Amino acid sequence: MKNVEGAPLFSAHTFCCREMCADDIPRLQQFFDANPEYFFAVSGQGPNPDEARKEFEALPPAGWPFEKKWLLGFAGDDQSLVAMANVIAGLLADSVWHIGLFIVATPLHGGGTARFLYESLEMWMRRQGARWSRLGVVEGNLRAVRFWEKAGYVDLRKRKVELGKQVNVVRVMAKPLTDGTLSEYLSLVSRDRPESP
Repeated sequence: MKNVEGAPLFSAHTFCCREMCADDIPRLQQFFDANPEYFFAVSGQGPNPDEARKEFEALPPAGWPFEKKWLLGFAGDDQSLVAMANVIAGLLADSVWHIGLFIVATPLHGGGTARFLYESLEMWMRRQGARWSRLGVVEGNLRAVRFWEKAGYVDLRKRKVELGKQVNVVRVMAKPLTDGTLSEYLSLVSRDRPESP
C-alpha cells in the first residue's frame, strides 16, 4: 500500500484522490467549515475549530487491530476539495476495511457525484485487498442511510453512540466487496453480530 507522497491514488471521473497529510489540515478544516451539514446531522452542532486536526489524529479504539488509516481527499483540477474520506484498512480482520467518514461538498449533492466518488473508492479498496467494507451511519441521518443502502450495504446491528451533544443510534452496516458472504464476515468480526453486547 505504499504510495509516493502526494501522488494520486486513483481517479474518479474528473476528480483525483490523494492521501492527505498533516500539511492538509487547514485545507480539510476549510472543507468542513464550508460543508457543515454532516456535523449538524450527527452531533447537533457545526464542526469544531480543530475538527480537521482531530480527524487526522484519530485512531481506532485501543485493542482494535488495524493495518493503516487513510485520510483521503478528492479534488478537481483547481485542487480544491470536493470530498473527503477516512478509511481504515484491515480493521478487526485483515480483509475488512472501514469507512469512518465520507463527506461530499454540499453543492454536489443530488447529482450523482457522491455515487461515482464512492464507486471509485470501492474499486480502489478492492484492489488493495478488501473483501468486506463496514461503516456506521447515524439512524437519523436519512440522506446518508439511503445513500449507503443504495450502495449495497445492509444492517448488521445498532449501537448507541455519543457524538457531540447528542446520543445517536448508529446502524452498523457492511457489504461484501468480492466473493465473501456476510456470514463469513461475522465469523471474522463477531462484535458486529446482532446479538453481541
